[in-house]
Amino acid sequence: MGYRFNVNQPLHMTMTGKFASPSPDWVHLSRVLMDYELFVQTKGVLYIADGEEQFALEEGDFLLMPPRARQHGYRSSDCSFYWLHFIPSDSGADVQAVPAAEHEHQTGSIVIPRRGTLRSADKILVLMKQLQDAVRNYREQTLSNYMTTTILCELYNQLFRQEISPNRELKQQQLYNDIVDYIQWHRYEPLKVSQIADHFGYNVKYLSHLFSTIAGVPLKQYILQQKIEAASFLLTDTNQTIHEIAMQLSYHDSHHFMKSFKQMTGLTPTEYRNAYANRLLFYE
Repeated sequence: MGYRFNVNQPLHMTMTGKFASPSPDWVHLSRVLMDYELFVQTKGVLYIADGEEQFALEEGDFLLMPPRARQHGYRSSDCSFYWLHFIPSDSGADVQAVPAAEHEHQTGSIVIPRRGTLRSADKILVLMKQLQDAVRNYREQTLSNYMTTTILCELYNQLFRQEISPNRELKQQQLYNDIVDYIQWHRYEPLKVSQIADHFGYNVKYLSHLFSTIAGVPLKQYILQQKIEAASFLLTDTNQTIHEIAMQLSYHDSHHFMKSFKQMTGLTPTEYRNAYANRLLFYE
C-alpha cells in the first residue's frame, strides 16, 4: 500500500523533529493521528503499530502513517528517529491510497509506499535537518512547506527513479550498481579505485571508464562525493569534532578533510555546521 500525493502545490508541514528514547523501556504513546506522519529511523528499532498492524523499523527504514491511524507502541523501543507531520495543500493536493506497485510517474504527483528502506538515508536526514533548522531560524511556513515536499520527492526518487539507459548492457549496469553499493557500505574506510577494482576483479582503467560512462563523474570523484555526503550528515547530526569526523572517514588529517569538504561544498566544515546548527531534539 502507498499514497499518491499531488505535488503541483507544496504539501503543508505541521511539525517536525528528531526523537531519542530517554530509556530502553520507552514505548511510543497511543493516539489517533490527525495528519500524515513520516518516520525515518536512525538508530535501534522502533516498535510501532497502526491498530492491529505492527511494524519494526530498523536503521534506514521509513514508515508513512495516514490520518486517523490508531498509532501506538507495542513493545519497548530503545531508538532514535526523525519524524515529520504534514497534510496535503489546501489548494487541492488530493491523496489517493494505491497499491505500492502503482508508482509509475504521473506529472505533478508522487507515490510514497507505506513502508520501505531508503537507498541513501543520509540524504533524507540532511534534508530533514535543514528543514528543522529553517523552522527554528525562520518560522516561515511557505519555506517549510516546500522543504517538506522536497523531502517526499527525494524519498520517491530514491525508491523509483533510477536513471538507466535502455541500451546499456545489463551486466555492465549490474556491475555499476554493485560498485555504488560497495562504496556506500565502505565509504568510512580509506577507499581507493584500485581497491575497488581488485574487489570486483577488473582492470582499474576499464572499471573507471565504465563507471564514469554511466555515472557521468569519475569513480574517484564519486568516492569523494560519498565521503562528503557522510561528513555532511555527521556535521549536522552529531556533536563530533572536525578532527573526529575526519578520522572516522579515514582521512589522514583534519586539514586534508577540510580542504576536500571546501572544494566539494564551497563551505568549510565549520561553516556548514553553523549553517544548520539548530537540530530539534525531542524526548517524550
